Order: sequence, then structure tokens, then C-alpha cells
Amino acid sequence: MAITDWPESERPREKLLKKGAKNLSDAELLAIFLRTGIAGKSAVDLARELLKHFGSLTELFLADQDALCQLPGMGVAKYTQLQAVLEMAQRALREELKSGDIMDSPQSVRDYLRLSLVGKEHEIFMGIFLDARNRTIATEELFTGTLTQASVYPREVVKRALYHNAAAMIFAHNHPSGVAEPSKADEILTQSLKQALALVDIKVLDHFIIGDRDTLSFAERGLI
Repeated sequence: MAITDWPESERPREKLLKKGAKNLSDAELLAIFLRTGIAGKSAVDLARELLKHFGSLTELFLADQDALCQLPGMGVAKYTQLQAVLEMAQRALREELKSGDIMDSPQSVRDYLRLSLVGKEHEIFMGIFLDARNRTIATEELFTGTLTQASVYPREVVKRALYHNAAAMIFAHNHPSGVAEPSKADEILTQSLKQALALVDIKVLDHFIIGDRDTLSFAERGLI
């Protein structure tokens, strides 16, 4: 049955307008993005199949062009649209982080870091540079490593912090293994960075580890 033949209250677009986007399922949101289905399948059916194939919305967004375009109902146009949506989400969150005290919006920090780091094949170490009012000055990918680790040099981090005239920093790195748990090396590195930056009067507010489904905060664990 085509979506146009569904009761109006069950159609994704009408449901979104009446109840808001947060009340739609992943499949319903994706169906609105897809707009149309394929022969014998509505947009919602197609959305459900895509989510089942990739496992989650996150994995769908992170799929490469070949993996996505070979599926029925998808193609280069849909791939480019998905990439545009992802980039717009990152930019919107980046703007939000710059608009005020970053510590007032911890979920936005997590969301931004997840969009930036989840699904990366290699470990990436990021820094968020903050002013004296904890407003974002800049975000940078400071180091890129292998599947299991990235070499991080405190001296280079201090140089970048001084370049941005930062008063505080937040660090983040991903675990390509998908497990958001700190290793002993992660803990030692965090303390080394904290000590090095303290010498130039720059605070380390937090260090996040990004896994496939979870985000760990060193501050919340009492590790800062």
C-alpha cells in the first residue's frame, strides 16, 4: 500500500508536522528523506530495509558511496544528499558550540564529537580550543594514527593552544574498535597534557572517548 493510502495520522510527513520530528522512528525520518519508495515497496519499507542492512542510522550515514549506491532505490543523488545532511548537522552543532559557554551544552559537545569521529577507520585525536568564558575558538584534528593508536605530542598541543590564545581545552579521540573505554595509555596521556598545559595556565576541562554507540567523559569518570 502506498503511503498516500495510509491514514493521515500514520503518514510520516503529517505525523512530523503534528507531533514533531522527535516523535518519529528512524525509519519514518529516513522515509521522509527518501521521499519515494521503489516498485512494491513504500518509502517506509525501503527505509526499514536500509536500516536493517546497515544496522543503524549512524552506519547508514557513514557508508561509502559504493556500498550505498549498489542498493535498490539509492544512487549518487541520495548519497550526496546524505553527505550534505551530515555536513549541515556538523556545521549547526559547531555554530552552537561557538554561541556560548560550551559547558552549558554538554550534549551538543557529545553530538558534535560523535558526528566528527564515529566510524573513522583510524584513530583521530581532536582538540577544542576555548576562551576564558569557555566559548569555542576553534576545533582541530591534531593527530591521526593507526587502527589502534595515534601518537600525541604534548609540546605540539601546547603550541597550538598558544597559537589560538586558548584559556582551556577539551580533547577527544575515537576508538575504531568501537569500545569507549579508556586504556591506561589514555589516562597517562591525559595527565601529561593536563600538566603540560598547566605550565602555560591553560586548563583541560575534559577528554572524551568516542565509541560506536557510547561516549565516555573523563571528567564524569573523575579521571581529570
